[in-house]
Amino acid sequence: MAKRMNDEAKPSYDFNNVKVSRLPPLPEPLDPIIQELFADTTGRGGSILNLHLTKAHAPKLALAGRPSTRALRNDCVSPRLLREIAIVRMSILVGCDYELHHHRPLVLAAGLTEAQFEALKDWRPHSHLFDERQRALLAYVDCLGLNKGEVDDATFAAMEKHFSPQEIVELTLCATHYYGSGLFMNALQIVIDEPHKKAAPGKF
Repeated sequence: MAKRMNDEAKPSYDFNNVKVSRLPPLPEPLDPIIQELFADTTGRGGSILNLHLTKAHAPKLALAGRPSTRALRNDCVSPRLLREIAIVRMSILVGCDYELHHHRPLVLAAGLTEAQFEALKDWRPHSHLFDERQRALLAYVDCLGLNKGEVDDATFAAMEKHFSPQEIVELTLCATHYYGSGLFMNALQIVIDEPHKKAAPGKF
């Protein structure tokens, strides 16, 4: 996070008291922490999303969560494509349309095809569309999302065959982080953003 801005440098935001979730609109003026977080988001090429507006009701927690989200997007050795596959599959499993809406363009930008994206909804009958590493990851994510984290030995052995311990930790954290995020978004009924509003892309 950039160093704290003075009041003159802080950008102003006018959300016109728009209700974007089950919660009421944010109180005005915005908390200084949220002003800085929003400036950071736009500075990295992202839009202020309804997710940001919802989390902004708890400024210090919104601030605390930002570094881990950025690290998952930018500071991993596992390929971005595989991380996005894990996120998209988990979004499907948790039934989070909001998360799926924002990660569809990201997974396609990372190299997934349209046919593969559609197949992620029920990948096993279409497993030929995915390579061996991707199939191992999808089976693992299914265990995380459907079996409450109970991963059988064969599924984990396939992960160990294709991924280093660091990659396994990264992919596990990525999938489970977005599982929790999906529950958050569903519980608060966050409204899907307008098409022109995009998440900060991060590093590919």
